[in-house]
Amino acid sequence: MAGVGSVVVAGAGPKLGLALAKRFAADGYRVLMLARRAQQIEALAASAGPQVFGRACDLTDAHAVDAAFAHAETELGPVACAVFNASARRPGGILELSASDFEQGWRVGCLAGFHVGQAAARLMAPRGAGTILFTGATASLKGNAKSTAFAAQKFGLRAVAQSMARDLGPQGIHVAHIVIDGGIGNAGAATETQLDPIDIADVYAGLHAQPRSAWAQEIDVRPFGERF
Repeated sequence: MAGVGSVVVAGAGPKLGLALAKRFAADGYRVLMLARRAQQIEALAASAGPQVFGRACDLTDAHAVDAAFAHAETELGPVACAVFNASARRPGGILELSASDFEQGWRVGCLAGFHVGQAAARLMAPRGAGTILFTGATASLKGNAKSTAFAAQKFGLRAVAQSMARDLGPQGIHVAHIVIDGGIGNAGAATETQLDPIDIADVYAGLHAQPRSAWAQEIDVRPFGERF
């Protein structure tokens, strides 16, 4: 589908975030990659091609997120799709984690998703169109040992996505949650037990291209060698 406007990838890193930026740019969109550190995200965006741009943004700060989306809307074109891809993995059982560990994980992996989803929805609702995608994990569905903080943020993010889908679907906005069930490898070099970020990016682009008569709200993806 030929792109018109811009795509925001929030929480962009060198694997899935970069693959998403390249994939949407290949479809003709101008892409804004967001991450906390300016130097790293600008260098990453530069490696993705001339239609990809980087901006430092603390996704836990609502004002910073709103400003980033306003920049994308006015400088790159109407935001057609937003992807929330941030998380904070702090392993530890209930007797090992501090309250601050738990809260920080929730702020990065769940509250930030709320900020990104809300900022995108505010721009898309008047147009009655747009796609908002949330990256989930195995921990979105089950809380394993030593994953108290991670599972809480991912369970919470899944709930945000489900509620947003019910709120915004009737307004023409497609909201979907993608469960990444397995480890992500390097682009073009993933093993049989890893997901290739290039292939995951194709799934995200496919969700964005889905016709309104057949929207998916949640899908799970895993490599063929992954047990589940």
